[in-house]
Amino acid sequence: MSKAIISELMASLKSGSFTFTGELEPEKTSDLTRYIEAARKIKGYVVACNVTDNPQSFAYMNSLVASYIIQKESGLETICQITCRDRNRIAIFSDLLGAGALGIKNVLALTGDHTTLGDTPQAKPVFDLDSVQLVKMIRQIVDEGVDMNGKPIESPPKFFIGAGANPNANPIEPELIKFEKKVYAGADFFQTQVVFDIEKAKSFLKETRKYNVPVIIGVFPLKSYGVAEYFDKNVPGVKVPKDLMDALAKAGEISNKNLRRAKYDEINLEYFSSFIRELRKTTSASGCHIMSVGYEEIIPPLVESVK
Repeated sequence: MSKAIISELMASLKSGSFTFTGELEPEKTSDLTRYIEAARKIKGYVVACNVTDNPQSFAYMNSLVASYIIQKESGLETICQITCRDRNRIAIFSDLLGAGALGIKNVLALTGDHTTLGDTPQAKPVFDLDSVQLVKMIRQIVDEGVDMNGKPIESPPKFFIGAGANPNANPIEPELIKFEKKVYAGADFFQTQVVFDIEKAKSFLKETRKYNVPVIIGVFPLKSYGVAEYFDKNVPGVKVPKDLMDALAKAGEISNKNLRRAKYDEINLEYFSSFIRELRKTTSASGCHIMSVGYEEIIPPLVESVK
């Protein structure tokens, strides 16, 4: 495990502070202006912000490039996501050296969704490594200054290494086994997939507390009923609670755009502030990962509501 303080995210988690992180998803564009602006708006409310790597196998802007530009232009520390789906170990290793040269301090190692789920289903999946092996590779770079074959690196980069986890997995036992493997491979922290059920979060945190590794629970404020419906139908293993769906559906019937937007905000603030307060009060969660992609404006009032 990393000992020297590498990043602001690491410093926050090591201090025991309840830590908020955000998420940005640059899509099919070469212009990052709106993502930089979003990062500026949430800076100070989140310690760092994930920059996604072709989420759900949709072909989007490169995560490393976006992470660097957003961090440089906004001043908000980024967490560069790296998936195993699209690149073999040579390409990933090369990207990691590049990330070090660009001043990226946090990386999140993910296996990645299969290419058949995305918008380019004919693409050949790589999966040369899985997320456990990727964590181990990064750990060797950071701690030993070598590649996977033991060859030395000149000026090896230092990273705070994250991994993913899914409290919604059913059965949960295989997920807990993977969690343990990632811990032993050298993960410094975990960010989970979206959780709506506080009891699932509590149960997962109870099972993983013995490893003494920070776990940041993921939440997903829902910008509209349409977003909620898509999420409920298309994201495997996660169901939006019926009472939340019903409230969003009712709000969606409001004809006035501004009043409708205000009602959506009110519903999200009520639901997720209650969730986060319960998380802070009754669990060992180290923080909350707010995945409000395209809805970053909800982050400041949400964080303020639970201080």
